[in-house]
Amino acid sequence: MNLPLILNTSMLLTLTITLTPIILPLFNLKNSPTIISQTVKASFLSSLTTTIIFLHSNLESITSHWEWKFTMNFKIPIDLKMDYYSMTFFPIALFITWSILQFATWYMAQEPHTTKFFSYLLIFLIAMLTLTIANNMFLLFIGWEGVGIMSFLLIGWWHGRAEANTAALLAVLYNRIGDIGLILCLAWLATTMNTWEIQLPYSNQTPILPLLGLILAATGKSAQFGLHPWLPAAMEGPTPVSALLHSSTMVVAGIFLLIRTHPMFSSNQTALTMCLCLGGLSTLFAATCALTQNDIKKIIAFSTSSQLGLMMVTIGLNLPQLTFLHISTHAFFKAMLFLCSGSIIHNLNGEQDIRKMGGLQKTLPTTASCLTIGNLALMGTPYLAGFYSKDAILESLNMSYLNTWALLLTLLATSFTAIYSLRMTLLVQSNFTRTPPILPINENNPAIINPITRLALGSIITGFMIVSFIIPMKTPPLTMPTHTKTTAIVITILGAITALELSKMTHSFLKPKQNMTSNFSSTLGYFNLLTHRLTSTNLLTNGQKIASHLIDLSWYKKMGPEGLATLQLKATKMSTTFHTGVIKTYLGSFTLSTLIMILSM
Repeated sequence: MNLPLILNTSMLLTLTITLTPIILPLFNLKNSPTIISQTVKASFLSSLTTTIIFLHSNLESITSHWEWKFTMNFKIPIDLKMDYYSMTFFPIALFITWSILQFATWYMAQEPHTTKFFSYLLIFLIAMLTLTIANNMFLLFIGWEGVGIMSFLLIGWWHGRAEANTAALLAVLYNRIGDIGLILCLAWLATTMNTWEIQLPYSNQTPILPLLGLILAATGKSAQFGLHPWLPAAMEGPTPVSALLHSSTMVVAGIFLLIRTHPMFSSNQTALTMCLCLGGLSTLFAATCALTQNDIKKIIAFSTSSQLGLMMVTIGLNLPQLTFLHISTHAFFKAMLFLCSGSIIHNLNGEQDIRKMGGLQKTLPTTASCLTIGNLALMGTPYLAGFYSKDAILESLNMSYLNTWALLLTLLATSFTAIYSLRMTLLVQSNFTRTPPILPINENNPAIINPITRLALGSIITGFMIVSFIIPMKTPPLTMPTHTKTTAIVITILGAITALELSKMTHSFLKPKQNMTSNFSSTLGYFNLLTHRLTSTNLLTNGQKIASHLIDLSWYKKMGPEGLATLQLKATKMSTTFHTGVIKTYLGSFTLSTLIMILSM
């Protein structure tokens, strides 16, 4: 049996099925949201066959389809790489997208141009799959830019709202900064290595400059600290967009880039340390911002940013397979959390403030139960999906004294994760209801329940399945004392106890006075105020000053109309000085003129 041929054929079949709804309009054939949703479902089932064959054969495959001879010495082959990362990510991304598309048939039912919206979501998925399966940086760059432009179109889908347009532009501008780093690395690879292929072994002396470019690219795309404001702003898009953006596309593209190019990082301790520190700072900052948010989607968005920081920490630990495990487990419960929030928002007639919810465990039992499962998985509850990856990351941080600073930040962020997750759960589900008395609440719709329960099942069993059947067990088992092993769960329990105590205190305490310290979290660490408002104001003020000096003072005053008037005034004064009627002045001017004429001859 020719397993490589079967593997390649099965993968091409999956890609062809996924592309079908994009091709149909070219032949004037009917396309609809249902067709697109069913197509992605068929692609998922087809990808399962490919993944099972790969796991059975344990055979990596690289398929070359076309070669672009850019110059005589520099060729760009269009290769598809089927390895552990792409074969595992394909069914996960297709399963999650199928669930999101099915949910969107209900969520976007009253919207115009739904077929166009679903087509955009599908192209978004295809761009991410292209990035995943690419075997060279050129094809990866196509997928990289594809997810960028589709995120712009989808975040700004409700383009009649100024906030949506601003959020879409914010996403593009911050990602442009990251793209500069990726292009810089591409230029270095083209000039030094003379190739853009990924599977070639890199030299042990990889300089820091291209690695800094890759880190900058991942910082922009995966919203690490400094280039993070676009991620919470992207919540202005429809909830299905947020679910797809934050789970299996776009935001994990930057981390996936670092996983693919990890051989370049493995020998450079400076770059790894930068990733470690940047990830620790990002995960703590995002978790701090999530503590006082009241918008349910903003809380989940900041939790995504915090988990992306945790993935960057794992890159800094030189553990790309563990990073990929967290990407895979995180996708399920994060997509489910967004779909649960979409169900709540839609049933509450567009309400997103968790302070105006409450008691939804009775009115929306399935949604509320799945929201609880998602929050528990996010907190790292034992034997749920997040536990297998999150616990392993925190344990790996204990292996070196150099990681102490990052470990402290990460443990603090883990405690904050338990606090804001439990806070959201309590305010949304428990106590008396704070919603308006008449709302058409009804979740008895297969388009709501089926996707959410599927993802809930994935959030429960995925971690165990990936660890048991997929991850290559190449690392030896580690022995550690009990207190080290239980650190993560103890920190999470302490965070949960703190959240419960704070919940009780809010019923009796007076409203706190506003000050800079207490507002740090609610104003996102003053980052947006300093970067967006202060920087823009300074640029405009300095530009106005420069323009006024150049135009008003230099042109109008010195050379323009006022300058001519001043010159004429001086000439008039000189003429009046000579024409005074005094004979001494006339004789002096006559003598001076005569001398000048004689000297000039």
